[in-house]
Amino acid sequence: MALVGAVTGVIALLEPQVPVVPLLVLYLLAVLPVAIAWGAGPAILTSLVSIVTFEVLFLAPVGSLGVAAREQAGALGAFLLTTVLVTALAVRLRRAAVESARLTDEQSALRRVATLVAQAVPRSTIFEAVTREVGILSGADLARMERYDADGTVTGVATWSRVPEQLSMGTRLNLDGIGVAREVRRRGGPVRLDGFADAIGEIAAESRALGIRSSVGCPITVAGGVWGVIAASTRSGEPFAANAESQIANFTGLVATAVENAEARAQLHHLAEEQSALRRVATLVAHGATPGLVLAAVAEELSQLTDADITGIFRFESDGSATLMGVHGVNEDEMRVGHRRVLDAPSAIASVQATGESVRYDVDDSTLQQLPELLRRWGIRSAVASPIIVEARSWGGISVASRRGPFAPDTEQRLAEFTDIAATAIANAEAHTKLTQSRARVVTTADETRRRIERDLHDGAQQRLVSLALKLRLALETLPTDIPPESRTALSEVADELVEVQDELREISLGIHPSILSEGGLGPALRTLARRSAVPIEMRLETISRYPPPVEVAAYYIVSEALTNVTKHAQAKYAEVAVEERDDTLRLSVRDDGIGGAEQHRWSGLVGLRDRVEALGGSIDVLSPSGQGTVIRASLPVAPAVGEPSSASA
Repeated sequence: MALVGAVTGVIALLEPQVPVVPLLVLYLLAVLPVAIAWGAGPAILTSLVSIVTFEVLFLAPVGSLGVAAREQAGALGAFLLTTVLVTALAVRLRRAAVESARLTDEQSALRRVATLVAQAVPRSTIFEAVTREVGILSGADLARMERYDADGTVTGVATWSRVPEQLSMGTRLNLDGIGVAREVRRRGGPVRLDGFADAIGEIAAESRALGIRSSVGCPITVAGGVWGVIAASTRSGEPFAANAESQIANFTGLVATAVENAEARAQLHHLAEEQSALRRVATLVAHGATPGLVLAAVAEELSQLTDADITGIFRFESDGSATLMGVHGVNEDEMRVGHRRVLDAPSAIASVQATGESVRYDVDDSTLQQLPELLRRWGIRSAVASPIIVEARSWGGISVASRRGPFAPDTEQRLAEFTDIAATAIANAEAHTKLTQSRARVVTTADETRRRIERDLHDGAQQRLVSLALKLRLALETLPTDIPPESRTALSEVADELVEVQDELREISLGIHPSILSEGGLGPALRTLARRSAVPIEMRLETISRYPPPVEVAAYYIVSEALTNVTKHAQAKYAEVAVEERDDTLRLSVRDDGIGGAEQHRWSGLVGLRDRVEALGGSIDVLSPSGQGTVIRASLPVAPAVGEPSSASA
């Protein structure tokens, strides 16, 4: 009416100067805005009001059959037809503008979400953005994105609301009764529901509590399967637009891409972590770490990779029991490394012991009471175990357990990769142990043989030589005086040679095994070596303890070989020998000021010394830079020493 009044005022101003009939067209200025703003109906009404107003105010009465009447009727008809055409064009323009605005908004929303996907932001951020855009574009009051779970439930992962109330998020809802999530999963396509008045189920009850009158949803398809659903809901009686499903469907593709990208990134990240963990454990194995250290590392790495609450590594014994070799996630009071017991059934690790095959146990409320008491107390909900095969025999097994729910489907594969490394570590350790034991047996046997030969020489040949020399001296004293001098001289020379042979035999026996080492210990034996050395020796003995014979023998021969090298090759003027006990280890050091440059591979005595030392679990190192002398350091683990250590020097 305002527009018609304004145009009428303009016509009234122009009427004195312009013929009035053509001015009728000015009323289009009132009809056109109404058509654009409110559509065809109000526009036609506005045109009729314009015609009546124009006819009453500006057209003079004329006869029904006169020329003027026909002209006026033609003008009014033409105006009405023009109005209808302009209105139709305006309405179409209005619809195009609305659709263009809608498409612009939709494309802007899609672009915003696509940008987030391209930026590789966290999935939760993308889920929230998609849910918000879907709710706004569809004119909904509430919206929620939901993920289908393996146990037949659905969990909200993102929500949006135009009203104070919110749909639940993070809570698992059963798919019973009527609901968008249930229908989308059943049909595999878009779903529209109007009303939840008589529906049953958790989702329907939630919808009634929030006053939801209508809902529409579309599936999110990832890797060919329905991953989840996006649902929009309204509390008004006006239904969603006919294209609401297509609007939502445009976003589900982006969500699927985001999920696939995130899962791919997560998989790559997990693969990198797994490879790093395998590399760390493999490094321990390559460096010859003890099985206990390797298995402890395996237990810790597996707990982190599989998100396990408890990890245990067991060695199966011949009597049917099992020994815990590594554990992570429990107190030592509950499970102690080295503890041996019979495994309780039913359990994953007991099944591995019985069958030798990998196994998975997923526990629900109905089967929880069937578990052993310890597993019930821990609240175990899932367990996976795999055997450890060493040299074609079942050595033991690895088990991971979770209190929160089932493990990922690829947990068995990850477990198998670590069991291979654990098996390699165990096989290497067993081979190293057997080699060490073999070395130790060889060294012990050689030492026993040396001691027996030295004892036999001392108690047998040496004693006989001493006895023969005494008898010969006695015989010389009792010979008649008329014996020719040359005969007496010859017999005297024989007696002297017997003494020399006795001394040589004593030296030989000392080289085989020094009796003073067995009788007096390491300190006196090393002092004897120092006194016999042609090079001045400073000796610092910071212990007077006795050690196991293999340790004392090894220490003696290290010092003996080093001093021999000092005398023969080093051209040294001075040498220093230091012996101390620290941290249950006997530490030896032999240092000289010679020419250095000792080549270990040409020093034949060092090979035997290294074998002897390593057989005892020790180590020996030689540092001999040219022109800077030679340093030999050795460490020998010792059992609790006999006697108390003290400080002394010689």
